[in-house]
Amino acid sequence: MTGTDHENRGYRRLFDPDGLTFGIGFPLTGTRESTPAAAAEEVRLASRAESVGFDGLWARDVPTYWPRFGDAGGAFDPWPLLSHVAAHTESIALGTSSVVLPLRHPIHVAKSAATVDRLSDGRVVLGVASGDRDPEYPAFGVDADERGAAFRERVEAIRTIWSEEFPAIAGEWGELEGDLDVLPKPTTDTLPLLPTGNARQSDEWIAEHGDGWLFYHLPEKTLRSYLDRWRELAGEKPFVIAVRVALADDPDADPEHLHLGFRAGVRWFREYFRDLEAYGLDHVIVGLQADDPAAAMTTFAEEVVDEL
Repeated sequence: MTGTDHENRGYRRLFDPDGLTFGIGFPLTGTRESTPAAAAEEVRLASRAESVGFDGLWARDVPTYWPRFGDAGGAFDPWPLLSHVAAHTESIALGTSSVVLPLRHPIHVAKSAATVDRLSDGRVVLGVASGDRDPEYPAFGVDADERGAAFRERVEAIRTIWSEEFPAIAGEWGELEGDLDVLPKPTTDTLPLLPTGNARQSDEWIAEHGDGWLFYHLPEKTLRSYLDRWRELAGEKPFVIAVRVALADDPDADPEHLHLGFRAGVRWFREYFRDLEAYGLDHVIVGLQADDPAAAMTTFAEEVVDEL
């Protein structure tokens, strides 16, 4: 995609500012096991994240709970969650990280995403993925070996459903023959789509068809090489990573590695994110781990985000 047909209000909130912006990922309470987080507390924390200066709230799409994976992803379906949160916030971007397209019918994805986008006045940004939880594919009757092709087909179908009236398009998911339309349409011609990880596609395909690239936490040297390659292929399209963050009590504490992130003092995080900004990173989705999430949000916003 080229031009500005995808640059809705949420996309501009995340990527218009010069320099690095920050979002935060659900569950904001940090509850990732099989018991869902307390909904009222999630909404309260979402409002707080907006008030202290985060630019995005990101909900994961995890259709089923697989204990072996060790992470329920927050349990709530992303569409009602983001719709509910939209009613309790004003301008913060609402993202998915990420919708597992091979397990979702493209008509449902197109309709649900456009609905939340309309209800939020254009704040939806979609991370989209091919998925990584093996037992989910037979549960949905999907051939895991064909997930790469299914991902491409669904991206094409969803884009067409959004941008055309009474579209005519077919795939292994089904067929629209031009006699049915799918409503509502989003606030822009197409919603921004950010392929996640490699999504079983080539870098060239992601650069051509994505409105940005969303990746997992990467070591700094690896991140720099990815960013160099991305700029070569995609120009100024944004690059996003997710980082797990645990704030140490000591603001001068050196980093300890966590899975997909670090535990460290705020001064180390300040320098770390300053370096990532210098490399050309556009947005970070923070997975904040804390006994007191509200206090940790405020500390991170004041001591890291504001300082950058």
